[in-house]
Amino acid sequence: MESKNTVVTFGEMMLRLSPEGHKRFLQADKFDAIYGGAEANVAIALSVMGFDTRYVTKVPGNEVAQTGLNFVRSFGVDTSYVVKGGKRLGLYYIDRGAAQRGSKVIYDRANSSFAEADPSDFNWKEIFKDAKVFHLTGITPALSKSMSKICIEACKTAKEMGVVVSFDVNYRASLWSKEEAKQVLTEISKYVDICFANEEEIQEVYGIQSASRGSATDPANRPIYEHMASELMKAFPFTTVAVTLLDSPSSSEHIWGGLLYDKTGPHYSKTYHIQTVDRVGVGDAFSAGLIGGLLQGYTGDKAIEFGVAAAALKFTIEGDYNLSTLQEVEALANGGSAEIKR
Repeated sequence: MESKNTVVTFGEMMLRLSPEGHKRFLQADKFDAIYGGAEANVAIALSVMGFDTRYVTKVPGNEVAQTGLNFVRSFGVDTSYVVKGGKRLGLYYIDRGAAQRGSKVIYDRANSSFAEADPSDFNWKEIFKDAKVFHLTGITPALSKSMSKICIEACKTAKEMGVVVSFDVNYRASLWSKEEAKQVLTEISKYVDICFANEEEIQEVYGIQSASRGSATDPANRPIYEHMASELMKAFPFTTVAVTLLDSPSSSEHIWGGLLYDKTGPHYSKTYHIQTVDRVGVGDAFSAGLIGGLLQGYTGDKAIEFGVAAAALKFTIEGDYNLSTLQEVEALANGGSAEIKR
């Protein structure tokens, strides 16, 4: 058996279509095409940083899906366990906002190959044979009842095999009811080691109420976030809870930071004031960054600084995925500047 170093991610690959620049849908006569999806984004970001990654999904056996797989594989991601079948690849359209106009996303993913996958499509014991970490998001089980069962089975198997389970709650009210989400995501959480969530998700999914007011990055709210994270750790076997702290004065400006809570208590990152190029995929970049930091042996303050720095760089990159190297993330986390590198 190979050494257990691989990060496995599982989720739907999608084709992202967006008008050029910041045009609105009503202005568009052509669309830019990019392949992505939350778990593909994490796999690509980690691979660019130099980690071994494996992306697992199901796609139709046509040229469009194959182009997407070729794209993911071009970053060094292992796609050898991708299943072919079904009739369509999920799509989403994004009208990217600017200034005081927010972005708008339209999904077209119903009855996709991935949503209609069967538990028999995936041999998790084989997939996890050399895995160190398994990462998925709450978007994936929301796609169908069958996919909920697949995700729970995958997490159980990972846990049995000693694989660290990383889970980004990523609650999407447009995909399922709050009651159904709470039931399934609570079951998944029984097998999770590293949990990523924001304040709203902790309230909506786990029922832990918040009394924060105003800015998420205001230090005055820190005791509230610490309480929410500590309550999560009491309720589930989480070893680490990572809470995103984001303020959005406009679509073009974000204030960004994060909290890592573990057995040693709370650890906060520095706060970044960012002029945004592309907001999509920032949460995935944060997940990848924190996983990467933990794989390097970082803990506490150093781990959260690394994860938040990775996501800060993603704000500046077009597309769904973070294309920052390990050295670039480390430089920013250690206080590096944005001057030209010569």
